[in-house]
Amino acid sequence: MITKEELSVRIKNACAEVIAAEAELTEIDSRFGDADHGFTMAKIAKTISEAIEEGDSIQEMLDNAGCAVMVLNGGSAVPLWNTWLDGLQEHSEAADSMTVEQVKSMFQGAYEELFEMSTAKVGDKTMMDALIPATEAIQAWEGDMDGLFEAGAKAAEAGAENSKNFVSKFGRAKSYGTQTIGTPDAGAVSMKYFFVGLAKK
Repeated sequence: MITKEELSVRIKNACAEVIAAEAELTEIDSRFGDADHGFTMAKIAKTISEAIEEGDSIQEMLDNAGCAVMVLNGGSAVPLWNTWLDGLQEHSEAADSMTVEQVKSMFQGAYEELFEMSTAKVGDKTMMDALIPATEAIQAWEGDMDGLFEAGAKAAEAGAENSKNFVSKFGRAKSYGTQTIGTPDAGAVSMKYFFVGLAKK
């Protein structure tokens, strides 16, 4: 079981990890992108962290986060994260606590919502290279809530690292072809940091 307050702390920790990685994300994105991913993700993370202060239930808290991100100006990360957050909200509970199985369903539903929008798979060198392994690890987890988030974090870390081995198939980086091999995807790295933070309570 996880309470709204406990989930709020984990989300704030996730946002803090992303904000702390702003310079790293900018450096990665500067190689084959617009060098704005760090700034955009720090803005998204700050917005989420502030928005979850409000809400009488887990669902309302996540809805506030999604709505706050939706109105931000930014690159492709804004609609992608808004969609994922909306998915988390849609598949969460209008209650002040959730069970392990409910949390697993929440992450699975959020992934499915995002996949409908992005269609990216593991190997396409996108945020999905971290999100899909994390979601799969969460679904496979049989144990307590702490272990669930730890499993997601480890899988996201491995997925982000593995994105170094792929050729970019989306966005501006796509035009660089095989030159992108050896560099991780900035979106996968920012998603990794979010899951790493979620594992901290």
